[in-house]
Amino acid sequence: MDIDGAGAHRYRGRVRVPILRERRWTRDEYDRLIDLGVFDEDRKDNKVELVEGRMIVAEPQNTPHAVALELAVDAVRAAFGAGWRFRVGAPMAMDPDSEPEPDLVVLRGTPRDSISAHPSTAALVIEIADSSLRFDRIVKARVYATAGIADYWIVNVRDRVVEVYREPIRGTRHARYASSHVVHPGDALTPLAALGTRIAVDDLLP
Repeated sequence: MDIDGAGAHRYRGRVRVPILRERRWTRDEYDRLIDLGVFDEDRKDNKVELVEGRMIVAEPQNTPHAVALELAVDAVRAAFGAGWRFRVGAPMAMDPDSEPEPDLVVLRGTPRDSISAHPSTAALVIEIADSSLRFDRIVKARVYATAGIADYWIVNVRDRVVEVYREPIRGTRHARYASSHVVHPGDALTPLAALGTRIAVDDLLP
């Protein structure tokens, strides 16, 4: 047996590739890196978020994504009204190894309520999805279900529908939503935290 220049072990003419271990990060470690400015250069152009211990570079916003986000902010703000906060692309302290940055979050209170720590829950979480659709459906949904988010919407700009996920079943590895359905243009949605209101799907789609 010898070692080639790349560091892989050769045995009987074959290359034995060493096993690579993935480094998982906790939210506390991730926050310390942010405080140290480790991501300052990367975050100028791309959003980095911690999801299930992995640092994920989010998709850049194309025009439909950006327009859908503006529309969602306007529609949700009109529906919820006073006494609610609307955080756009801001971190959420979901669990010990996740700090996602949802496109839009609705929660009670004022901005100063989060001066000491990121919020850990919300009345409504919305993601705008195009190329990230599968990730938002599976991984982000699992993270939000783990955190007990009761109302999670995906504005699916690719298929021009809104996907609604409710009734979170919490668990460290198998969290999921027990209820999901798709709402089409021409229909409307009612947020669980604002039962007397209706938001038209057409008002959310670019």
